[in-house]
Amino acid sequence: MELRLVIERMVSHPKELAPQDRDGLVRLARKGDVVVLDVRPADEYLAAHLPFARSIPLDELKQRLAELPKDKTVVAYCRGPYCLMARDAVELLRNKGYAALRLPEGVAEWGIGPIR
Repeated sequence: MELRLVIERMVSHPKELAPQDRDGLVRLARKGDVVVLDVRPADEYLAAHLPFARSIPLDELKQRLAELPKDKTVVAYCRGPYCLMARDAVELLRNKGYAALRLPEGVAEWGIGPIR
């Protein structure tokens, strides 16, 4: 039930993933109900990434689709609201039959600093 409600809200209000939704997204990712996908270059992912995120850079995504489960919603993100990589990833994923959403925020908006 929780997954359906969060996804419905994300779909109906894609630019409104407010801070209170972050906890919900993290909970869903922790439980394995969604896949959080970082499509930035690998070195950026290694420097900092969202909780429970997987790294598949956009330029590798087409070749690595088999690594993503088809029965889970994929929530793609990149560098923030003006970055187009997540938008392109969502388009590719949807064209390949995946349920995919774009997270408009990136690492900076979540306040996550470099991993040490």
